[in-house]
Amino acid sequence: MPKYKNTSEQSLTSLKMERPDENKASGSFRPGKILVTGATGFIGGHVTRFLVNQGLEVSCLVRENSKAGFIRNLQVSLIKGDIEDIESLRSAFRRQDAIIHTAGKVGDWGSYDSFYEANVKGSLNVLQAAADNAVSRVIMTGSVSSYGEEDYPDLKDESSPFNSHYSYFMDKCFPSGMNHYRDTKALMTREAIDFAEKNRMNLIILEPVWVYGENEFNTGFYEYVKAVKSGTGFMPGSRKNTFHVIYAGDLARTYYQALINGPEGIHRIIAGNPSTENMLRIYQVFCNEAGLKMPALVPKCLIYPVGFLLEMIYTVFKAKKPPLLTRARVNMFYDSIGYDTSKATKLLHLNKMVSLEEGIKRTVQWYRDTHYL
Repeated sequence: MPKYKNTSEQSLTSLKMERPDENKASGSFRPGKILVTGATGFIGGHVTRFLVNQGLEVSCLVRENSKAGFIRNLQVSLIKGDIEDIESLRSAFRRQDAIIHTAGKVGDWGSYDSFYEANVKGSLNVLQAAADNAVSRVIMTGSVSSYGEEDYPDLKDESSPFNSHYSYFMDKCFPSGMNHYRDTKALMTREAIDFAEKNRMNLIILEPVWVYGENEFNTGFYEYVKAVKSGTGFMPGSRKNTFHVIYAGDLARTYYQALINGPEGIHRIIAGNPSTENMLRIYQVFCNEAGLKMPALVPKCLIYPVGFLLEMIYTVFKAKKPPLLTRARVNMFYDSIGYDTSKATKLLHLNKMVSLEEGIKRTVQWYRDTHYL
């Protein structure tokens, strides 16, 4: 299997490398070989980088013609395969001690079938191939959206019921792509747990809150800063709602702790900062760090019709990429969304996380260094 190292690619020197975790020596699980799916993506790239920095032997499942991106220059083995091709997974998972599954379809754009194939069928393929190869531990990427992302005054935790489907205006005749994502993530979680129970597997489903950090382009933060820099003087937003985030480096460390210190059996664990943040403050810190003036806030009653119309127009014309605003994106700017992360702190022995200011500083600096801002 080839090692990927290409120093001619764009430098990643602005990314602060994580030191070996203080709990490394006391971990209860000692994996010899780890395979990461989705390593060329946002979360998977950070997870791969963190694992390599811990001195672990890491392989990455990559599709044909896939660009290494964020994992370039890392000493990892690349194995060709696709989560929608179970035979390629059976071959790739041979002699692996653990699988970290981060691949999937994320976002608010696309058909239900495209989300189902990647998030449900692909994840079940991963579990089947892991079971066929007697892999000791599987860590999968779930989503807090399984619990719902509606405006909610309290914190939800792992015992909260599934409530993935958001009732948008005209939802029955004009489905939202964000619901396709949420619903398939909830279905994936149910079926993955059922499969693991029947096959007596060690499975941890990590459910991240909204993630920001280097190499993020599709969860909203980069698009916001880019829009403000382009001269947009008005943006959706409220001074009252709270939002839950986690820096990508901290999330990567959470995966590592789940791998090394995670309990046996089947567990769902919400991964996020210990507390929520005022959403306006999050974007203020982004704008301040990028040297931009914070745009004026637009009331929801004025901006929601714009998001609805843009989403409908883009849908009618079958656009491949989503508009800047959709119903889901608008609602995110006004709803209070938070989760209880105490289970992760207790089970995974997580220490202090990067502050919001420091995490955003690292993120914006990376965008500058890589000429995205």
